[in-house]
Amino acid sequence: MNARANDQTPERGRFVNRELSFLAFNRRILDEAADPAVPLLERLKFVAIVSANLDEFFMVRVAGLKQQLKSGVLEAGPDGMLPSEQLFAIRQRVATQIEAQEALLLGELMPRLRDEKIHILSPGDMTSDVRTALRPYFDTQIFGMLTPMAVDPGHPFPFLKNRTLNLAVHLLPMSSPDDAVPLTAVVQVPALLPRFVDVSNHSGDLAVAFVEDVITQYVDSLFPGMRIIECAPFRVIRNWDLSFDEDEQEDLLDTVQKELRRRWRLDAVRLEVSDIASAPLVERLQTALGLEEADVQRHRGPLALADLRGLLDRVGRSDLRDSLFQPVTPPDFRESENVFAPIARGDILVHHPYESYEPVLDLLEQSATDPSVLAIKQTLYRMNRDSPLLASLVRAAENGKQVTALVELKARFDEEVNVEWARQLEAAGVHVVYGMIGLKTHCKVTLVVRREPSGLESYVHLGTGNYNEETAAIYSDLSFFTSRQDVCEDIATLFNLLTGYSAPPQWNKLVVAPLGLRKRVLEHIDQARQSAKKGKPAKIIIKTNALVDKQTIDALCTAANDGVQVTLLVRGPCGLDIGAAGVSDRIEVRMLIDRFLEHSRVLYFSDGEKERVFITSTDIMPRNFDRRVEVMLPIEDERLKRRIVDEILALELADNTKASVLTADGRYERVRPGEDRPVRAQAELIQRARRRARDYDQGKSRKRSKKRDK
Repeated sequence: MNARANDQTPERGRFVNRELSFLAFNRRILDEAADPAVPLLERLKFVAIVSANLDEFFMVRVAGLKQQLKSGVLEAGPDGMLPSEQLFAIRQRVATQIEAQEALLLGELMPRLRDEKIHILSPGDMTSDVRTALRPYFDTQIFGMLTPMAVDPGHPFPFLKNRTLNLAVHLLPMSSPDDAVPLTAVVQVPALLPRFVDVSNHSGDLAVAFVEDVITQYVDSLFPGMRIIECAPFRVIRNWDLSFDEDEQEDLLDTVQKELRRRWRLDAVRLEVSDIASAPLVERLQTALGLEEADVQRHRGPLALADLRGLLDRVGRSDLRDSLFQPVTPPDFRESENVFAPIARGDILVHHPYESYEPVLDLLEQSATDPSVLAIKQTLYRMNRDSPLLASLVRAAENGKQVTALVELKARFDEEVNVEWARQLEAAGVHVVYGMIGLKTHCKVTLVVRREPSGLESYVHLGTGNYNEETAAIYSDLSFFTSRQDVCEDIATLFNLLTGYSAPPQWNKLVVAPLGLRKRVLEHIDQARQSAKKGKPAKIIIKTNALVDKQTIDALCTAANDGVQVTLLVRGPCGLDIGAAGVSDRIEVRMLIDRFLEHSRVLYFSDGEKERVFITSTDIMPRNFDRRVEVMLPIEDERLKRRIVDEILALELADNTKASVLTADGRYERVRPGEDRPVRAQAELIQRARRRARDYDQGKSRKRSKKRDK
């Protein structure tokens, strides 16, 4: 049944499609790659991010839409678009985006790199000298790993893993006439091979070739007695969703492991192929993969551009990168080697990556060895494979402490790493739990219980970002440390909820999803609205990675039309149609794309009398409110509140260098300084972090001097 004929009234004018909004965000990243003011290798990094984002987008969002069509579920979203309409629009926009990306890479960035003596060779650059130099490498390092696979009635089309590179080959026996129907073969590019092969000569220039292009040069050696008609790189994108009924599973860890093995065989959703491939060859691949013509994307440049990120460290050239920045140690943690002492003195806010992630690492490391620490509890969502945090949990358990780790096995794209760590933690004696059935545990909290002279005391860390020290160096996030009894009691109760069956009748300070977080957000929006209706100055600022929850968007639009000043800092998808006159045209939506990924989540409400500031793990999405365990915590220390409002939010709202504003036509338009002083929020935050640390050190130095003078 047509969704529009079935009480699904489209509400165009207030909502825009989430998927198209994501593509607008990705286009803004591409714009950053096109900005000549950005250092050259950083521009290459942004090109890679665009491709990585598109891969995940097709693996999850597009795969979901295709699954809806396949299942006959024709339900329109808040924007009124049916799945088929969304897929049509997505394909058009993605094709346009890729065309612009390849034009930028091939037409501008690669020539600029050549000017800097950095050569990323295309197949046309493979001169006879280059091929001669590469032959020994191919023979000794590549040839033995390759397996040519014929495709004919006796040899079915091989299974190709998600996102792997392959070569499609059309060939004929040497004796066959030119007009004979060619045979088909596939050569998989082994994932263990480096993507880039060094072809530098003695000139001092750096030159690399894509490994698939190197294999193409000598692919005839895999088919002796055959004549190569054509050889074209291609890759397959597959549905990457884990789907199983948790209620029916006796061992969730074992089930996830089985699903991970099955996942590699999920349906193909997209075929990417070089535009040098003939129409018959593409049709052969398309048919074998069960795809429609609309699912095929031809590329005139290299495939899998996300791999360009792996080239940046190899190139070096700090003169072509953002200036080096070393996160500073937060002043609160500079005075004492004991991490517990400063937390006991008062609440602490740390702003990563401007301020170091070391206090988080120290909290776990010291807890693991401190004889006074009795118990550690931590939620784990996305983790580094070699995480020192997890090593600390293992060491703590080995030292006889009571250690509980809630490992979210269903963290998309990180399931495999989380399964590995779950096994290791269990083997070390950590009590590992996997959360609540039907919910993902997305909050990031740690609780440490320590014996003090006064009795048992608790210490809490709550973050807006994951427990991953690698992303903490490139994601902008907030860490909050406290030993306040009311917050610590809430966190202890939260862990009891996650590991047992208890749900408290009320919380001291914490707001928890799915137990009323959306309701609380809506209440604060309405409080601001009621104040505005009485003529009081009311303001709302929400900083989030995504805003697609219908109820929240409705409430924000209503509040804005009743006089609330609403400003939204949305890094990714925004489901709000900003241009609807009398509906949403009083709301400003801003996006900030710079060297660090904006990842912190902050909510600010002012009703003319009181300011309320919250940090949270949640984005403004139905899944976060309804199907995830999330936490939101009020910041009540006035000093920390002012830092969030007057420094972090104020700078991001004042940015006129890297910020963009959402326009009525759904595009993001760069903000320009004009005659105003240029403001680059992230650069200013770097300077403020340095200045704060320097002022602290100078103050300590003056105190020591006064003591000596006395």
